[in-house]
Amino acid sequence: MVKKEHMKILHSSKSMEWETPDYIFNKLNKEFNFTLDPCATKDNAKCDKYYTMEDDGLTKDWSGEIVFINPPYGMYDCRTSLVELWIKKAYEVSQDGTIIVCLIPARTDTLYWHNYIFPYAAQIRFIKRRIKFRRDGVLDSAPFPSAVIVFNQELWQYRVPENSLHHIKQCVSTEFKLGV
Repeated sequence: MVKKEHMKILHSSKSMEWETPDYIFNKLNKEFNFTLDPCATKDNAKCDKYYTMEDDGLTKDWSGEIVFINPPYGMYDCRTSLVELWIKKAYEVSQDGTIIVCLIPARTDTLYWHNYIFPYAAQIRFIKRRIKFRRDGVLDSAPFPSAVIVFNQELWQYRVPENSLHHIKQCVSTEFKLGV
């Protein structure tokens, strides 16, 4: 759940929401056929079914959907990022067979990468080059590298033992090109 004091900044020009470029979403959607965008705005929703910040997609049921997530990238509190909350929910919901694809910063040093992504992701797709996101109507390169994380129990059907070096089924480098 997003704290009320964060609502104001998320809807200002200092927004932590980075709109997914169509050329990235369309390529992923062709592969997965998404049915839910739980962290959208009315202006940037990528699926017919979506939740806005006011709907609080973190509290909604995603079961049985094919979910695309591009979460807000700010902080929930002084120790927890909003991305971590969305990744934790994605992992938890994926345990019932729901397929969830996340576009997130490739900050592999963060705890959520080690707690949820490395042990449980079916695929990690590191994106070559910086993504050009639309923020406040302007297309601009992200100040961070990005990755696509796929949670899919059909691809990943067992829990890897702690301290194993073989957590991920697939880790690839991928490139998204505008107009392709």
